[in-house]
Order: sequence, then C-alpha cells, then structure tokens
Amino acid sequence: MGADLLLPRRLLTVDECHRMAEVGVFEPDERIELLDGDLVTMSPNGWKHAQLVNELSTSLILALNRAAIVAVQNPVVLGSRSEPQPDVAVLRPEANRTRATPTAADVILLIEVADTTIARDRDVKVPIYARHGIPEVWLVDAEREEVRVYRDPDADGYRSMQTFDRNATIVSLREPRVTVDLSSIWPHPPGTSDG
Repeated sequence: MGADLLLPRRLLTVDECHRMAEVGVFEPDERIELLDGDLVTMSPNGWKHAQLVNELSTSLILALNRAAIVAVQNPVVLGSRSEPQPDVAVLRPEANRTRATPTAADVILLIEVADTTIARDRDVKVPIYARHGIPEVWLVDAEREEVRVYRDPDADGYRSMQTFDRNATIVSLREPRVTVDLSSIWPHPPGTSDG
C-alpha cells in the first residue's frame, strides 16, 4: 500500500463507546478518549503534568468555594462523536444535579495540561472545543511554562488567543473568581525545593 493511500475509517459515536465499555472491550484502567469519532489512547501522566493538574484544581476549588464544580480528568460529551477528558473542567453547579455526563452547555472553562501532547491538544482538541462552543480553554504548556488562553469560539476555531508567561495572572472572563497566579503553579523537579 502506498503511504498516501487513505483508508476509509469507521467513526465511533459516544453511545457506541459506552456500549463497548459496558461489554468489556476496554481494560478497566485504560485511558482513552473519543475525539471526532476516533478512539485515542491518552498519554501517561508524568510528574510535571500531575503536579500542574493538582495545583490548578486546588486553586480553582479554593477560589470558587462551591460556586461551580471543578472536575479533574472526567469526560465531557461534545456532540455525538466526541467525549474528551480534559485535565480540569469548571462546570456550572447544575451539572452535578443530573446523572448524565456534562455537555458543552455545562462548561465554563476547560484546561488542558500538556507536556508531551501539546500538538494534539492544540491542533485536535482545541478546535473540537471551539466547534462545540466551549467559551474558554486554557492550554498549559508544561515544557515552555506558558499558558495559551483561547476565547470567543466559532465553527472555525477561537477568534482570540493570548499567551501568558510563567509569571502572569490569568482571570477567566466567564467566571472572574477563577484567577490564577501562574508563578505559583509551576512544579519543581522531585528532590528540589523552593529555597
């Protein structure tokens, strides 16, 4: 087969993936997500990724004081063919009162932390979030120690993108209580300290 030959793909739906999980097609601890109908294996979380997710989720939980839900690495259903698992999702408080998985209508802010997955998060997940009207996405680049903030979604992507360096403070436009001093979130390698 030639390298440029495109084979037809069978895209999956969220419901099909749920049924596959129910009958045991996936391992119980398998880390997968559905992106535009494609089943994607998620990368293992390194120490830097884990620490950033912990710092961000703790900061948001304290800032919001139950005014919104902070979900960590839980699925969000976006249409019939996507069920990503963002690293941190800030959801309307009503999202916790149903038995259904949150949808785009429940999302205030999504945060993706990337150490080895920056290209996939930026080029695949962020456009999916825009198409489904997620109002604000923060893409935390663990290696460069910067955060790209995407706002004002439409079908073609986000109309606004700003990059903040490691010392900036970011305030969510949708939820002003979400204010993060980036200088406080960057992790130190194991065995080191601040001083």
